[in-house]
Amino acid sequence: MIYCIYHIPGKKVGVTNNVEDRVERQQGYEPHEYEIIEMSDDISYISDREVFWQKAFGYKVDRQLYKNLFTNNKTKLNTMKINVTEATTTFPCPLNKLKGQLMDQMGMRWETSHGNFTITHPTVNWIMANAKVSMYNNDRCYIYNKAMSKFYDKDPHRNITIGKTHQADLERINTKHFSNQDEMVDYYSKKSIECNQCEESLFDCIRKWADERGLYDKGDPKTQYIKLMEEAGEVGRALLKDDIDEVVDGIGDMVVVLTNLAELCGVSIEECIQEAYDIISKRTGKMKNGTFVKDTL
Repeated sequence: MIYCIYHIPGKKVGVTNNVEDRVERQQGYEPHEYEIIEMSDDISYISDREVFWQKAFGYKVDRQLYKNLFTNNKTKLNTMKINVTEATTTFPCPLNKLKGQLMDQMGMRWETSHGNFTITHPTVNWIMANAKVSMYNNDRCYIYNKAMSKFYDKDPHRNITIGKTHQADLERINTKHFSNQDEMVDYYSKKSIECNQCEESLFDCIRKWADERGLYDKGDPKTQYIKLMEEAGEVGRALLKDDIDEVVDGIGDMVVVLTNLAELCGVSIEECIQEAYDIISKRTGKMKNGTFVKDTL
């Protein structure tokens, strides 16, 4: 088998044993848009040379050598028959069945122009939080490869979801420097700042703020849980004093902490809320002593 090192100028250096399929069909490039740098039947040699050329051209070096992608027959490329282009990876199933399909393909790896990806429990969480239904076929869904590469780049040694890709103009948010979570929530609540002037949700802004300050690098879920209990106590005291301003501040603090706690556990706050709503939306019951009591089976 002959392995080729190909170069897409300004984009990447990669290895394949089928240039037409990998570069032209899957990634969408024409023959004049790439070049073949080296060829060899020695997979170890070509794997080392790929790294050499990636460094020579100043591209990001793949996390795994090419030869290591195929050491286990159970993790061969494209087991799911996914479709990979430069921009997206498309999965051949509807969104509501995607998680099960991914779990069945644990360990599967595939190559994109933004790096090599592997299906793990954390990446399944990220994919489920970011996958979109195809506008052409409801039985297919996709992710953006660049966004997933940023998920990997955030902190590869932890390899857990810590937020979505942030591309919107957040200048209005970034010009304000907060020293702690309390200041941030106070700023949002008092100034009524929302992210409706950009593409990001308020949860995205919270994650961006926390990520920039190293909370996901050095934080700990247990510490965030303790912080959550502290904020819950503040809300309780505010309720006893009938201090609505403090209630607002306390609830805001709790939402910020919950957002960060979810990220540190490898899921998104949106996913947690969605799963909870999917359950309570079908729940029946009645009010009793000031609270909703669900019907028992």
